[in-house]
Amino acid sequence: MSTQFLRGTTALVCLAMAFPAFAQDDTDPGFLGTLVLTGGKRDLTYGTALSRTVVGEEEIQDRQASTVAQLIDSVPGVSLVNGTTPQGSGINIRGFGANTTYGSDQKIAVQIDGASVGSEELYRIGTQLFTDPLLYREVEVLRGTIGSFAYGSGIVGGVVLMETKDASDFTGGVPGFGGSQTFEFASNGNGRVSSTNLAWMPNEQAEFLMNYTWRDFDDLEAGNGTTIGNSAFNTPSYLAKGRFTFGQDDAHSLTLSHSRTVADDKDVPYDQFDTTAGSFGRVDRITDTRQTALEYRFDPASDLIDLRANLSYADQQIDATYIDGSSPFQAGQPVAVFCANPFFGVICADNKYETTKLNVSNRALFSTGAVEHDMLAGIEAIRKKRLDAPAAPGGTDRRIAAYVIDKMTVSNVTITPALRYETSTIESAVPLTGFPNSYDKDALMGGLALAYDFGNGLSVFGSAAYTEGLPLIDDLGATPTSQARLDTTEKSRTFELGAEYSGEEVFAQGDTFTIRGNLYQTKLWDVTSYTVAGSTSTDLDSVETRGFELEASYGSATGFYVDLAGHLGEGTEYNPDGTSAVWRNGAADRVQLTLGRKWDDRLDLSWEVVHTADQRDALGVDLPDSTIHNLRATWKPEAQGWLDGTAVRFGLENAFDKDYVGHLSSPTRKAPGRSFKVSLTKSF
Repeated sequence: MSTQFLRGTTALVCLAMAFPAFAQDDTDPGFLGTLVLTGGKRDLTYGTALSRTVVGEEEIQDRQASTVAQLIDSVPGVSLVNGTTPQGSGINIRGFGANTTYGSDQKIAVQIDGASVGSEELYRIGTQLFTDPLLYREVEVLRGTIGSFAYGSGIVGGVVLMETKDASDFTGGVPGFGGSQTFEFASNGNGRVSSTNLAWMPNEQAEFLMNYTWRDFDDLEAGNGTTIGNSAFNTPSYLAKGRFTFGQDDAHSLTLSHSRTVADDKDVPYDQFDTTAGSFGRVDRITDTRQTALEYRFDPASDLIDLRANLSYADQQIDATYIDGSSPFQAGQPVAVFCANPFFGVICADNKYETTKLNVSNRALFSTGAVEHDMLAGIEAIRKKRLDAPAAPGGTDRRIAAYVIDKMTVSNVTITPALRYETSTIESAVPLTGFPNSYDKDALMGGLALAYDFGNGLSVFGSAAYTEGLPLIDDLGATPTSQARLDTTEKSRTFELGAEYSGEEVFAQGDTFTIRGNLYQTKLWDVTSYTVAGSTSTDLDSVETRGFELEASYGSATGFYVDLAGHLGEGTEYNPDGTSAVWRNGAADRVQLTLGRKWDDRLDLSWEVVHTADQRDALGVDLPDSTIHNLRATWKPEAQGWLDGTAVRFGLENAFDKDYVGHLSSPTRKAPGRSFKVSLTKSF
């Protein structure tokens, strides 16, 4: 660990310990315990031993983000890889997730209303997270492994949980009609957005919501005025959701949600990470993404029963039609011959994958002597099916898992053990000559979180977590490299240590202050996801990452507020021959400071400064530091008549038109330059 890193983290830890605090509120149903305090634009929601950040609906609207990835890159340790378009961008958390080759390395999980999405290793196609931010009421980011055991195995970077809007959000929870209409315009790319919500509650036991969002952007411009190729997109999305409650005291509920996003791209580069056709040529590509979730909940007047059964289905189909003559490697070959090439056939391939999942869990509150228990236990069955395609082997992945997480509280001490057992069977869609067609693996993984509350608002916490990544459909193949990966499981462990404080009237009467600092260290070994630099068959020996995350929020009685989010980190990749190098996918050092002022709920003005250092592009070349300024304003007129329920939002992103390339992005894909955004929302 470098001296500079130690100095930086020591200074931030000292800052975190410099303020008094008040006792935490543990009323949130989160199984690791939470702390919820308001300060500025973002409400900080913490687990006592869980690195957790929640982006609420108000912030989703204020940020006017074009993609979910662009929305959550403000979270410490989260990087947006390869731009702000749905086709190319990816999510990287603590150095894992999206990378310079694939949109996912299977070490982060993304869920929409419980459905698992956006996790296939498709060559140069991004994260496949095709959805619109305006469909959601909340996006939650869990960083690291300790909070992942209810969501999957092999999760090293973290989990992104997205919750769609409800009809009751618009009707106020009472019978009747409601809804909203939003229009948005962005100067950079001539962006146009329309989002319509229609809600109906015929009675208190039923509610229905329809949302249609249309987002259309032309090619964006960089800070130097040049056009960013391959940055235009058009993504219509819709959401349909219904909820019914029934039974004695409305103890039973049934919720059905279905969302869909379609992108129809004509004559675009196959390589979504780059800005030109390059070696792979151009394609017509249709991406159709659908998620459906049905959840039953039984929550009677009993501390021992809060039962949820969630059945979800996620389906994504990517149909690509190669444009004849667009790749220099075609060299006059007929299209059929070129597409039959084992390497370049990926350009012509259609991809389809479906994930069906059933998760049944129960949360129970009970006591055993002096110990108070908050226990979450569940079982999960997963079936993933993928169409066979060049560079993306097809097959079926069947998994069964069981997990238990028990938050045990004794006085001021909280001990939370977590266990997950998972077994998998993967089967190839095509015969593997000379090798078996199916493979079985299982693993037991888990962690332990400890927290101590001093009773005056100060608490300290630590955790240790171990997980294993079972073999994937992507590993199937009749090669020695594939077989070696199928015969092992990728393993990792993560240690975390931190402290959090909250205080009222710290600097002035009526103010609030919250701060949380967290150190983490992760080791990944028996590596099957990353090869040695310059090799296509020799896997790395191990990867080690470490970092420090800081979140803070201050709010005064006069409406002035300050939000701070920062990350310092470094990583090393180790080769089998004993040599090492800087971890190629490591997160950059980043600090984000927001200064703002609120006048009741009517006006909110803020200035956000984002400074990023220790950056590298997709080729590993060092990039200069960048400092970006963003200005935002939200105005909700206090008026009767047609202005009632109206909100006007203004944004000026990259206000000084900074010309730069983002961390881990292709060197030709510059970040967008200055953009003025305005949106008008009318609720009814």
